[in-house]
Amino acid sequence: MEVFNHHIYEYRKGVRRLILHTADAASLEEMRKKLDRWRIDYAVFPLGPDRINLFFGDALCVEVIRKIGKASLMDYSDEEDFILGILLGYDKIQQCERYLLQRERRGVLAG
Repeated sequence: MEVFNHHIYEYRKGVRRLILHTADAASLEEMRKKLDRWRIDYAVFPLGPDRINLFFGDALCVEVIRKIGKASLMDYSDEEDFILGILLGYDKIQQCERYLLQRERRGVLAG
């Protein structure tokens, strides 16, 4: 819960607008209570019986994640992965490089 509480702190201070927190499913109820208390929007995606991905932050960012609607990040398309990285606040240039490299590896981009 220490990392989760730090994520809430970062969100409330405006450091990040979307957080991805992977946790034990057993912690979900306690995390929901805190997010509800702070009126922070969130979406939960199960990763099996014992783990979850919890996205939380600005309502618009969380809604984009809901629309993507995939529990596993491994199932994200290259474009969805790019969007997620930008929403999580990753470096834009590094995200562009990652996207182009992924596309090149798949043979999608022409020379």
